[in-house]
Amino acid sequence: MYELMDDCDSIQDRYRMSDCQSAHVMDGHWLMYEQPHYRGRMMYLRPGEYRSMRDMGMGPTDMRIGSIRRIMESC
Repeated sequence: MYELMDDCDSIQDRYRMSDCQSAHVMDGHWLMYEQPHYRGRMMYLRPGEYRSMRDMGMGPTDMRIGSIRRIMESC
């Protein structure tokens, strides 16, 4: 299990993982991208526990997670 507090442009480079299959969002709102460097399809996650891709609203083979970015409020 890894704790992520800021943006991650490549899960593989930072954690030596090829993919992420679950998440527990404790605070804030996040976008998970299919590919590294915030490319490809994206999925919005709000606070909650996502034990599988199905909990995130996707089938197990519909999407892989390559990067994650926190949504920040803008003025």
